[in-house]
Amino acid sequence: MDKGSLTVIVETSNSPYARLHPVPIECVRLEDDFLAPKLKIIQETTIPSQYKLLEDTGRIFNFRRASGREKGDYQGLYFNDSDVYKWLEAAAFSYAYNPNQNLLNKIRNLVDEIAAAQDEDGYLNTYFTFEKKGERWKNLRDMHELYCAGHLIQAAIAFYRATGERKLFDVACRLANHIANVFGPNKRLGVPGHPEIEMALVELYRTTGRTEYLELARFFINNRGKGLIGGSPYHIDHKPFRELDEVVGHAVRMLYLNCGATDVYLETGDKTIFAALMRLWHNMTEKKMYITGGVGSRHEGEAFGEDYELPNARAYAETCAAIANFMWNWRMLLATGDAEFADVMELALYNGILSGISLDGKHYFYVNPLADRGNHRRQEWFECACCPPNIARLLASLPGYFYSTSENGIWIHLYAKSTAKIKLGGNLVTLTQNTKYPWNGEIEITINPAEESAFSLYVRIPGWCKKADVKLNGKNLEGEILSGRYFEINRLWKKGDKVHLSLLMPIERIISHPLVMENNDRVALKRGPIVYCLEKTDNPGFDVWSIVLSDDTYLSAEWKPNLLGGVIVIRGEALAVNTEKFGEKLYLPKTDVKCETRRVKFTAIPYYAWANRERGPMTVWIRSPEKLFS
Repeated sequence: MDKGSLTVIVETSNSPYARLHPVPIECVRLEDDFLAPKLKIIQETTIPSQYKLLEDTGRIFNFRRASGREKGDYQGLYFNDSDVYKWLEAAAFSYAYNPNQNLLNKIRNLVDEIAAAQDEDGYLNTYFTFEKKGERWKNLRDMHELYCAGHLIQAAIAFYRATGERKLFDVACRLANHIANVFGPNKRLGVPGHPEIEMALVELYRTTGRTEYLELARFFINNRGKGLIGGSPYHIDHKPFRELDEVVGHAVRMLYLNCGATDVYLETGDKTIFAALMRLWHNMTEKKMYITGGVGSRHEGEAFGEDYELPNARAYAETCAAIANFMWNWRMLLATGDAEFADVMELALYNGILSGISLDGKHYFYVNPLADRGNHRRQEWFECACCPPNIARLLASLPGYFYSTSENGIWIHLYAKSTAKIKLGGNLVTLTQNTKYPWNGEIEITINPAEESAFSLYVRIPGWCKKADVKLNGKNLEGEILSGRYFEINRLWKKGDKVHLSLLMPIERIISHPLVMENNDRVALKRGPIVYCLEKTDNPGFDVWSIVLSDDTYLSAEWKPNLLGGVIVIRGEALAVNTEKFGEKLYLPKTDVKCETRRVKFTAIPYYAWANRERGPMTVWIRSPEKLFS
């Protein structure tokens, strides 16, 4: 983008090797009864409450300490600066979408504290001050200096684009210049133990036009796999990036690395990088991703496991990893225009990401299991608090992911009742969506160009949709409509033209690959983009872990406006197994136990909404022995 352009573009701009280019956040207004209220909660509840927690836990104090404005010991974990920066980015996105003077004042005050903490040489990390100053850049593997720097740069760019104010942006540029003076060819070798800096540097290059930032991002990508940080798969340092064919190690680090590598591809067109990205994407989506779009199955190392290692109650599925999955697929979507990437974005958003925050906007999951006995609950904060501000910045930026443009048209990626004003060439096109999505698959899009003009409108047919109809001004359109693809409508558009998209949205029984051993003889319920679960509070007469769902059971969808903020539930009948025969025994011979069952009525709710009421067992995957024989 041009230097000084005051539009908040989400994470990728007009890159030369991008097929699609984002529409800025402030050009889109969400008006629906699903995402719009969540965005409002982020603005009115989440961002203010998180700022208070940043103060209460000493994270902002650390900046005052570093500048000499306050005395005392450093507080918290060595990477706590990053939580402040992610909050700042969320606040910048929120301000761009809905300007608020009180929020702006709070941001400005925080920017003053950050700027005052910066050293004369541009270095900025509050942990490495005073007695720890001599340890700077000595342990890139573990100490997260480059990770924190990346989050500062991203926050600074977002705030600069939202307001035009340069103070934080200049701080970020000075820090980036310091890093570029330390690392690079003929300088110090190194790579970050926790990727993040790579995508930040590319975005800084896009904002300033200074190629040294892009070259430094390439430097960090190119030096992975040389053993500079120990050579472990956990740090994705076991082989060069271009040779990778499997997502491994710490899930967030892996996916943040992929984000940075995709950004480098979008600026350089390096096909060897893109080939590796595609191998990694297929490995993840085909063998290592939960039905919710969550990733990273192991608690140990917050890591990807082996192929098909997807336990339910022991699932880690960190909220940050689902967010990273969304971020990476966004970049891949811009690079290719392929709807399969938008499908994963939507899956992760409505399930693995939204589950990470409570309906009141003040409590969070770090870990997102797919089965639980009632012990796992959201918390107000964490010692390692990466997830709360991360989900705040993702949801605050959400309007910027709905639309993109290309040389010949406008692309619609996500659906919600909304209005967008999109510049296409020299024309301004207003698009209005009217829909109850994700609860309903009927979507009406009104197109109002300022001037009549010919262009293509690309509407996404989600991969979950087996049958779709597209009408223009009430008449069916010719052409093959394929699920998991964009459907192109090319014409001379006039004011008031209407496209009606009808997506068949039945309740589906989803099964796993047979090698996902824990899900053998089990099904999950899914309707449209929403994954469902059974929770005790809706099913008090039996243990939801004990039910068996037959293939011939009729399932119905029912709108419940007063439940969990308004949701569609799934109702049906199943068999509940009587477990009392076992008494206190854990194991018995099959011949000694007659399996007794009784018919029960059950209610399933959207997975994202679980654990917002009283404690009790929950499960996504339901026993259904017929599944392998249907």
